[in-house]
Amino acid sequence: MSTTAEMLLTVEHLTMRFGGLVAIDDLSFEARNREITSIIGPNGAGKTTVFNCLTGFYKPTVGRLILNHPKSGNTYFLERMEGFKVAQVAHVGRTFQNIRLFGQMSVLENLIVAQHNVLMKASKFSIAGLLRLPVYMRAEREAIDLATYWMDKVGLTDKADWDSQNLPYGDQRRLEIARAMCTRPVMLCLDEPAAGLNPRESLELNDLLVSIRDDHGIGLLLIEHDMSVVMGISDHIVVLDHGRKIADGDPAAVREDPAVIKAYLGEEEDEELPPEVAQDLATSGTGGKP
Repeated sequence: MSTTAEMLLTVEHLTMRFGGLVAIDDLSFEARNREITSIIGPNGAGKTTVFNCLTGFYKPTVGRLILNHPKSGNTYFLERMEGFKVAQVAHVGRTFQNIRLFGQMSVLENLIVAQHNVLMKASKFSIAGLLRLPVYMRAEREAIDLATYWMDKVGLTDKADWDSQNLPYGDQRRLEIARAMCTRPVMLCLDEPAAGLNPRESLELNDLLVSIRDDHGIGLLLIEHDMSVVMGISDHIVVLDHGRKIADGDPAAVREDPAVIKAYLGEEEDEELPPEVAQDLATSGTGGKP
């Protein structure tokens, strides 16, 4: 993990309770700009709840979520913000575990609608758009250019007019990432982007996420069960179990951590790993930047 990257996100003592159920218990960690931070753990560990707190779907019971905007220099306390402002003002983008595209819109339309806030502002809330004033025409061209760029980036240019619901599953996953990037995020939260992908598509996803990190200079938070993705591209990994952090470090350290092995296997720490699990945890890739 780089020691020179700017601090992007600081999570302090995050706790989320649903009645008597403690989903997240006193979680603290940091994520840096221009790095991929993965949050992993067994099913039910609380990973998606963390994302829901970060992106305004839930208000934490306790804790602070501090986003340091690398471009403006502003600091945002995400736990105090309304959900829509987390995306609109703090520029936190997100994808979901279950794909949430606009199925009857084309690929291009999905990428344009992601820029709705920018276009509405440029249209002076419809007046400039109706009159086709220069300020709106310029914003519209820029929106189309950005959509075209991301269609090409994810290999969907030849399917620009397809309804998104008719795309193959792997294409839908890439389109969802492209749509999130069209919101111009400073932090991108990806909830199991490799779910349902075949090995070739997972490798392509790795390349895409690394290029977003390196070429677009933003921080990524990743929830993922595919260890070939996690160990291959992560700069930093946070491991949860039953809502508590049990490990926090670079991929090499996390891979060898006895608490991590025990959480995943439900076995004593000194027992020998099954070959297939050992292979997953020892997946090639240091997690550092190329």
